Amino acid sequence: MTPVVGLDFDNTIVTYDALIHRTARERGLIAPGTDINKRVVRDEIRRLPDGDIEWQKVQGLVYGPLMGAAQLIDGVDAFIRRCRAEDLRVFIVSHKTPYAGYDDTRTNLREAALGWMEAQGFFDPAGLGFRRDHVFFESTREAKVARIRELGCTLFVDDLEEVFAEPSFPSDVTKILLTPEPSGGDADGTVALPDWQAIHDHVFGRPS
Repeated sequence: MTPVVGLDFDNTIVTYDALIHRTARERGLIAPGTDINKRVVRDEIRRLPDGDIEWQKVQGLVYGPLMGAAQLIDGVDAFIRRCRAEDLRVFIVSHKTPYAGYDDTRTNLREAALGWMEAQGFFDPAGLGFRRDHVFFESTREAKVARIRELGCTLFVDDLEEVFAEPSFPSDVTKILLTPEPSGGDADGTVALPDWQAIHDHVFGRPS
């Protein structure tokens, strides 16, 4: 069977860490010395009065009108190009609603993501070579897992363990968790790896 590779989008292909930090600083929500790390920023904001709402407002901005300033995670492009060189099919499957709960601009988050991909060369045949109909946005985690099953993915990369923990997640799909603190592997067969170079080497083998 030819492998079919599925990739999550937010915090797997694209990183918002620097953008979230800058946005939170501009809104006076975090201290100047706060680490440039999404989870650290989130936790600091949530400790504020109405912190949960303030955090959702930041998310609405960075996933929407500020999306263009987000960054491609190091190593993603090399991994995708290697998949193309090996004639592997690659799909992007993201849990992303059309609109954020708190965004006065009412920016369509899916269109913002597609615009970011366009600017990054995702749909350029000489770039990362995606077709637009190989990118899927689903409104629920359950729908995301159903799409992974429908596409026949044999491998899926995500930054959220919760996706792999869904009861309906296909048992025959290789699960790769992108996490800065890998534990090596879990009882359910999930492989935890710290970055895209490690994922590349795990999937394709280390270069000789």
